[in-house]
Amino acid sequence: MEAQKLYSQAISLIWVIERIKDLKYFALDMNDKNTNNITVAIVEDDEEIKNLLTIIIDGSPGFECSQNYADCEDAVKNIPKNPPNVVLMDINLPKISGIEGVRLLKESLPETDFIMLTIKEDDDSVFNSLTAGATGYLLKDTPPVQLLQSIKEVVEGGSPMSPMIARKVLGSFRKNFKSPLSERETEVLKRLCEGENYKTIADALFVSGNTVRAHIKNIYKKIHVNTRAAAVSKAINENLV
Repeated sequence: MEAQKLYSQAISLIWVIERIKDLKYFALDMNDKNTNNITVAIVEDDEEIKNLLTIIIDGSPGFECSQNYADCEDAVKNIPKNPPNVVLMDINLPKISGIEGVRLLKESLPETDFIMLTIKEDDDSVFNSLTAGATGYLLKDTPPVQLLQSIKEVVEGGSPMSPMIARKVLGSFRKNFKSPLSERETEVLKRLCEGENYKTIADALFVSGNTVRAHIKNIYKKIHVNTRAAAVSKAINENLV
């Protein structure tokens, strides 16, 4: 068993080393933009995966792993004491699930973004995570550079998820014709559900960022929500796009 554990650790180390070059290029890009550190908390019961995520985040300029936990019990108790920008949350955790953990934490941390980590893209997990308050959904085998880009994206207002998951989200419901939203507001909300940030929405619709913010403010007011995560959740539950 000890030999098998050492072999597994060696494989994990090789996996990290093989990706150092890509991480260096990403780090240079982050430095060029003078980005302040993005603080990240990790909730993951697999010790090897948790350690790898910590190495990737702490080893990349512009990012800091401020805390990590092996279960939701400790996470729910301690994360609110030092709120991070982003929480990477495993879905399949013992006792309290990652989805329930997000639901509990989101109540006290409305400004923190949650990215779910999973080994599969099943519909129930996707929708339950989004309705609980998650703003992103990634597979655990996501390459390190893409993981860091997703963390940065969610802080900038996006909702990172794989194209397959985005298609599932949008393909699972039809437009609610009793929607209080205008055609342009519906288009903006649809793009929020697809994971786009304010800038990409503005570019796609050929309007300014201030115009997008005004549309989003009206959307929040009309559907009675206060956050992007709540808007996406309501869009899914009430077929608004």
